[in-house]
Parts: sequence; structure tokens; C-alpha cells
Amino acid sequence: MTMEMKDSGSVVLTAYHPHSPARIPGMEQSFVQDIPPSHSPSSRKSLPRCRRINRMLSNESTPPPAFSRSNSQASMDSTSMEDFWCEVESIKESSEDRADEATLLEFKPADEGELEAEWLQDVGLSTLISGAEEEDGQALLSTLTRTQAAAVQKRYNTYTQTLRKKNKHTVRDVRDIFGTNDTSPTFETVPVSPVPSNGIQLPGQKPVWKSVSSNSCLDCGLDKGSPSITEELSYEVSFSESITVLPKSQEWPKNQRFKKEDSALPKFIVRKSRFGLTEVGDLSPEDMKKIRYLSLIELTAFYDALGVELKRNRTERVRGRENGLFGVPLTVLLENDQKKVPGIKVPLIFQKLLLKLEETGLETEGILRVPGSASRVKNLHQELEAKFYEDTFDWDQVRNNDAAGLLKMFIRELPSPLFTVEYLPAFITLVEKIPKIKLQLQALHLLILLLPEANRDTAKAFLQFLKKVVANEGKNKMNLWNVSMIIAPNLFIYKGKRANQQEMQAAATTAHIVRLLIRYQDILWTVPSFLISQVRKMNEAAMNNSKRQLMFDKGVRKLLRRKTMERERPERPEGAVTFPPYLQSDIPEGVIRVYAPLHSKVSMAIQLNSQTKAKDILARFHCENSHGSSQNMRGQIQSLHEIGGNIGQHCLDPDAYMLDVYRANPQAEWVIKPKAS
Repeated sequence: MTMEMKDSGSVVLTAYHPHSPARIPGMEQSFVQDIPPSHSPSSRKSLPRCRRINRMLSNESTPPPAFSRSNSQASMDSTSMEDFWCEVESIKESSEDRADEATLLEFKPADEGELEAEWLQDVGLSTLISGAEEEDGQALLSTLTRTQAAAVQKRYNTYTQTLRKKNKHTVRDVRDIFGTNDTSPTFETVPVSPVPSNGIQLPGQKPVWKSVSSNSCLDCGLDKGSPSITEELSYEVSFSESITVLPKSQEWPKNQRFKKEDSALPKFIVRKSRFGLTEVGDLSPEDMKKIRYLSLIELTAFYDALGVELKRNRTERVRGRENGLFGVPLTVLLENDQKKVPGIKVPLIFQKLLLKLEETGLETEGILRVPGSASRVKNLHQELEAKFYEDTFDWDQVRNNDAAGLLKMFIRELPSPLFTVEYLPAFITLVEKIPKIKLQLQALHLLILLLPEANRDTAKAFLQFLKKVVANEGKNKMNLWNVSMIIAPNLFIYKGKRANQQEMQAAATTAHIVRLLIRYQDILWTVPSFLISQVRKMNEAAMNNSKRQLMFDKGVRKLLRRKTMERERPERPEGAVTFPPYLQSDIPEGVIRVYAPLHSKVSMAIQLNSQTKAKDILARFHCENSHGSSQNMRGQIQSLHEIGGNIGQHCLDPDAYMLDVYRANPQAEWVIKPKAS
């Protein structure tokens, strides 16, 4: 199948404004300039402005612009978009008095080859540009799948060809990196392979994952009115390797409409493997850095396999405020907040706004949709800036709708968007160019893993709150589509290229993205097992490289020889331990020693069998130490951690089968301690 790659010209992301009034009037002008006189706003002053916009959009006498319609440009009835435009109008009104505080992220045009060079740096392969021999880069290349390697080679070939056009020499030959016989790009569409297609078991094949009990899965669907079809997602095979070639006769669906009913979304189940499920907070920061490298490579390979261009912005970095609450970069906010609360991952002001709404606002009718008083919100904003860190702000005075307005203001006024300027086009592309929700979800999953830690943790807290709002639909009258339409303009900022109808289509696209984020968020916060396997291989390759380096380092060898000769062999008391537990020769195969520093019994040797789970080990320690545990441990949730070997640190799923984990990492240490919050 040949995918249409050219730009339809309907929607272009031109800039991100953390809410300057210049943005909204510009958008507003594009609405008004093509309206026939009989439908101008002046003739409909009795109607609210957002309704006038919708009537204008739905007017059949206004000729629609000529454009090539793609799947994402789905038609929506104007009444379903009313919430979106009312929110846009509310944003404009709330930002009119803040023009002096607005900052603009300008897009910097990229020179030829610069995007490829930046991409190679962002995936941890800067050594391909600098020519330096770096162990991490070599280790990363050694773990790539076929489609991932093709994606890297394609970008590196483009980069080297650009250098040749500029009469510059490359520092590395592609044949030295990929072992190819020529330097021409070798990327092709992924052929049909005998692996499950996008996680679906093919006829006559065994599932890649190992079955566990029926309740050992992650269920992301609907609580009521669920569709009859339930689809399973597999994390065992990389998404890009799972894509099959679509018939050439097949075309993208045209004139497709987004169905705003909740039941229109499919129900997905992620079946747990023998290793259980891993959340983003379960891995060490060092390993999560490698997950981000691999996620960008996999996302690129995924888009390549679908024949879709992975678009990306380049921006000039704009420094936000160094202090205060609103308009401050997330990293700066967290640095300031961590001085008060060490280890905090979500800004205190954002947490407090969420807590206020969760305690008193979830059942408020029209919460998020009905705006608060603009003057009250302005005064509350100023008072928060002055009193929040002094703990003198009176939260009882804050009405629920005003708190919702402050929450949305915080999101809008971030110096750079929550989902980052660089990858905002990729979020849009996954809806515009990818037809199936399952494929959209896989792309969205990888984009979430790409987010900086501060952005991802803040987005997680925000989406969890939105899920609670939708769960109270019976009282607050806010269903999933309503919430998505309200939140979309606060997260995704667009500027129409020509006509009003295209603006409406962009609104539907962004609302659909928010809907996917809310509905399937439990899936998005997990790390696919194929990425974890690649991290293990990457760590093993780095360790092997280090060992080889030590073996051939003559200086180290001479030093060791001299130390050995000078040191007298000390007498050791019988039973003394000189090596880590995993190196002790007296521990038989399949037996692990588990440490629990906060328990009265700090260690225990445990014989594993094929049915031993992590939660079984936790239960055994709890039983043995039920009366003598440390005071510090009580009230804390204890988890079993895998530390060292081919992983930095890994908090294990209680349902993980320990013999499988042990065999994957026999040199690990096993420690019971509280799970990081």
C-alpha cells in the first residue's frame, strides 16, 4: 500500500504560545474574514460568541476550502465542537491582561542534515557524528532489531550524503557501523513476517507471551457499554517488527468521522508475561534514559514501516521565570519544590490544585467546562504567587470553577508545552496518517516514553485527575468527549492555514488525542517488555566491553600484578563473605538470597520453582517478621527489587515469576524495600 506523504495544507503547527493574546486574535481573525455579511458576528450579538462561531462553521452557504482529505481530517458536527470553541474564547479572555508576561517559542529553520544530526544525538548515537569510540553507542547498536537498525541507517545515510554535498568528510563509514557493502540507503517496507501482527495472535501460531491467570492482565476498556470486541496487545515483539504490509489496493479511509460515544473506542487488554508488567517509575533513571533512546529509535522505525513521516520541530530555547508558580519551567519548579519536599516529582502548586478539585469539585456540574470568574481567577493567581510558599493562602475561598481555571492556566502558561514542542507534530501525525486506533495507541505509547521525566510525571498526575472527572459523569455531566474537547486547546495550539473548517478538523484531531490519553493511560505508563530486554542486552554489551578494556589495559594489569605480589594473604575467619551473594559458590542453582534491611530478619535464602512469584516471597518475609519489623517499614508498601547484573534497578511486579527473572539476570541482588512513589 502506498501512503500519501504530501501535506494536505489543512493544518500547520506554527508556534507554541504559553498564552499570549496575539495567538487567539490571530485565530479569531481567520474565523471571521471569510464569513458572508449575512452571517457576521455583528448581526448575531444576541448569541454567545462561541455559538456564533459554530453557526458560522456549520453554515452550508460557506464553501468549504479545497484540500486533500486524510483520515485525521474527520468531519464533526458543529454542535459537538461547541465546547472546544467556548474554551478557546475563555482562554482569550483570561489572557487579555497578560500580554506583557507572554513569551513565544519561535521555530528555527533547520539546515539540511541538521535534523538527522540532532536525531542521532537524541538516540544516544552522537559518536556516529563525532567519531569517538563510546561504549554506550556500540552497546546500543548491538541491541537493535532489524527495523530499528534500518531506521538508524536511513538517518545516518541522509546525514552523510548531506555532508558530501557540502564537501565535508564523514568521521565514520557506514560500512564500519552496519557491515554493509555500500553506503546507499537499504531501508525497505517491513515484509510480512511470522510474528504476531500488532500483538494479535495469527492463526496456527502460539502466542508470543506466556499465558497467566485471567485476572493477571491490564484491562483498559470501558466500565459500561463496552464494545463486544476486545483486542489484546503484546509487549514481547517490537511494534515496528509486528507491522505487516498492507495490500497496495487498500487506501486510507476517507470522510471518516470521529465517533464521540465512549463505546466507539475498543477495549484493550495487555496480557502479563512471566516477567509481569513494568511501570515507568519501576526502573532506575539510568535505565530510563536508555528506554528513551530506544523509544525514539522504535518510534522512527514504526513510522517508517507505516510509510509515515515522523515530523519534528526545532525550537529556540526560551528561558522562563526563575521563581514563582505560573510560567515557570517544570524543572525549575521541581528544583525549588524539592528543597521543601525532597524527592517530589510533580510541582507542589499543581498537586494542590488537583487535590482541591478532587476533594470538592469532582461532582460539580460542568467542572472544567464552566469557566470561573475572570476577575476572581486573576486575583487568586496574584494571591497564590505571593502567599503559596508562605503557607498563608486560604484554599477555602477558592470556588471549584475558579480552581479549574487556575489548573488550566498552569498548563497553558508553561514556557514549553507539556508534551514538548519537538514532538507535538508527531502527536498530530499519529491521528492524521495512522488509521487504526491500535496503531495510534502504540505510537502514542512510544511518544509518552520519550517525554522528559518532569513532563511525564506531571502529565500522569493530570490525566489521572481527568479520569476521575469522567468517572463522575453521572453528577458532573462531563463525559470523556466533553473533557477531551475542553482540555485539547489547553494542550495543543494551532493556527489555521486558510479556512475555518480546517480549524474545526484540527480541533477534532486534538480532542481525539486527549481522549486516547485519558482512556488508555494505564497502558501508557507501562514499559514494553521488548524495550526492557533491549536495555538488558545493552547493559550486558557495555559490561563485556568494559571487561575487554580491562583485559587489554596494560597499566591496569601491571598494577594488579604488583598489588598481588605486595599483598600478604590475610587469614580469614571461617565462613567470612568476600564476594556478593550472587557470586557465592555455596548457593545452588535456583536459590536466591533476598535482603530486607527494614525487617528484623534481614536476609533469607529461597528456593525458586516454576510457580514462585514475587508476591510469594514478600508474603513469606511478612509472615516471618510480622512482630519484629522496623517502625520505619510500617505503613509502607514493600516491593521486591532486582538490582545489578544486567539492570540498574527494577521494582518487580508482584505477579512476576521469579525463576524466569532469575534466569534472565542470574547476577542480580534481590532486595525488599519500599517502592519509590
